Amino acid sequence: MTTDSLRSGPGATGRSSRDGRHSARLPVREHLPARDSATAADVPVLDVVIPVYNEEKDLRPCVVRLNGHLARTFPYPFRITVADNASTDSTPAVAAALAAELPGVRYVRLEEKGRGRALRTVWSASDAPVLAYMDVDLSTDLNALLPLVAPLISGHSDLAIGSRLARSSRVVRGPKREFISRAYNLILRSSLAAGFSDAQCGFKAIRREVAERLLPMVEDSGWFFDTELLVLAERAGLRIHEVPVDWIDDPDSTVHIVRTATEDLKGVWRVGRALAVGALPLDRLARPFGDDPRDRALTGVPRGLARQLVGFCFVGVLSTLFYLALYSLFRLGVGPQIANGGALLVSAVANTAANRRLTFGVRGRGGAVRHQAQGLVVFAIGLALTSGSLAALGAASGAPSHGTELAVLITANLAATVLRFLLLRAWVFPERRTTERDEVEAPLPATAALPVRNESEDAR
Repeated sequence: MTTDSLRSGPGATGRSSRDGRHSARLPVREHLPARDSATAADVPVLDVVIPVYNEEKDLRPCVVRLNGHLARTFPYPFRITVADNASTDSTPAVAAALAAELPGVRYVRLEEKGRGRALRTVWSASDAPVLAYMDVDLSTDLNALLPLVAPLISGHSDLAIGSRLARSSRVVRGPKREFISRAYNLILRSSLAAGFSDAQCGFKAIRREVAERLLPMVEDSGWFFDTELLVLAERAGLRIHEVPVDWIDDPDSTVHIVRTATEDLKGVWRVGRALAVGALPLDRLARPFGDDPRDRALTGVPRGLARQLVGFCFVGVLSTLFYLALYSLFRLGVGPQIANGGALLVSAVANTAANRRLTFGVRGRGGAVRHQAQGLVVFAIGLALTSGSLAALGAASGAPSHGTELAVLITANLAATVLRFLLLRAWVFPERRTTERDEVEAPLPATAALPVRNESEDAR
């Protein structure tokens, strides 16, 4: 099978969805259903990709061992796909022989190198609801494979990764690679605020509907592919499940550490810059609030209200602290009314920008000027409330203390905050019209049912 045939298949990257259009958000995660194997379609539940380049020595032992392990332990149909990245040795012949010999194995040839390119090509064309990959050296203990994919089958998680840096993991490798791995993950945490512990372990899985949305956003086609995939998924709020693994380093690994590290750092810079300017449509990866059917049955609660309230409160706390600090600073040189107006104006611009991005999920520069103009109108209402409170305080007590002024301003700001949220939600960042929302939020078709293998299949 060639790259072209894969790209023209029903799951090729770049297609909108299985009904020919994009849905604005992912469907609710569901437990993939199991049916009687006699009536279920002959579709594998799991597609494990093994990307290889000049692995004529290790390929056969790896595939035979993995196939035997899955046949013994995995309760659903599976497939093993060998993705050959333009090998120049006898790897293609070995892979073709394995595909002819083992019913659950197929071989895909790509004419360009790149682990990310191989995974993107095969995953985009696969019909399996759960997609995974592992390195050909099988450094990771295969007993972690079922725990890796189980949360995806159950609907609990969107992606799953093996972690060599978890506390309960058992890892055997040299100090050089250990240092590089931990340093790299420290860089990801400090620069991209990554919450996952191990970006580059060659042992990962993803649900197909997530891959359909996520893969077109991932630019890298080499070793940074894994990191970019995980960072974007995490920033979009998808659930990433981590599995501690037992891992033994392969001393014959041919990874060029310096070159790979350089490319990874370039990727970190590129992704960080894209996230900073809001250039990625991560809202397309959002799950509906409340995957539990009981949450979806609630009536009278606007969609996204709980998440927006949390984001607004977080931004509001920071904005209030910023406002009070500016007021105290301005008060050193000017009167209370001018200090209040200046502090409120500066904090209002920052507050509108933060709520636009964090609370209401509006990214990109489109409409930013209009949103700020509307935000200034909301600011004027808040200014009227706080200035009126200061004027009333001055009329009542003559020369109030600075502490009294702050207490009155805090009370007035609380009232202004409630009004600000209502105006931002209903006027500045309103929900789309019902007809438009109904079109873009239409759920994707249900994932293929999971047939349960009967015992006769174990003989393959």
